[in-house]
Amino acid sequence: MDEVSDAALKRVVKIVMLLNLAYFGIEFVVALAIGSVSLIADSVDFLEDASVNFLVLIALGWTAKARARVGMGLAALILVPGLTTLWSAWEKFNLPVAPDAISLSITGLGALAVNFACASLLARYRHEGGSLTRAAFLSARNDVLANVAIIATGFVTAATLSPWPDLVVGLAIAAVNADAAHEVWEAARDEHRGAEA
Repeated sequence: MDEVSDAALKRVVKIVMLLNLAYFGIEFVVALAIGSVSLIADSVDFLEDASVNFLVLIALGWTAKARARVGMGLAALILVPGLTTLWSAWEKFNLPVAPDAISLSITGLGALAVNFACASLLARYRHEGGSLTRAAFLSARNDVLANVAIIATGFVTAATLSPWPDLVVGLAIAAVNADAAHEVWEAARDEHRGAEA
């Protein structure tokens, strides 16, 4: 990667990191206020994405082997929101109360806008910088899909007044994050092998 594209990538990663960090705070507060498993999962995912992008930012100038090692660490980091979601789901099983449907959908819509912007910014660079930028792009892309599901969950919850759609979507977000973690691990492992060869 040349100096111009490297500087452009760093600028994009900074913007994405700050957007994720800002919306983490918003979504986490709303999630706690309305008792939503899917929003808790998604808000922690925003924090994880901010961390991923921070690590991308500091590791871009490192060797391919060092970047690959960080990529493997990022694969583990991507699993964190899933573990948090499982804990929230367990609590929801014990006290099944439906979250406020309007707040759920509006917050999901805001998250969709942020994640779509992040995915669009990162799309151009997803094949540059190895597993690190791939991790950042995959996180943003998966989050767009999760946010569409959260918005739909708000409508289903409004119609049924059931806590289960929120719970199911929260667990689905955890599963998507696990798949992304596997994909990033594979890419980082291949990159590490290539650097050793």
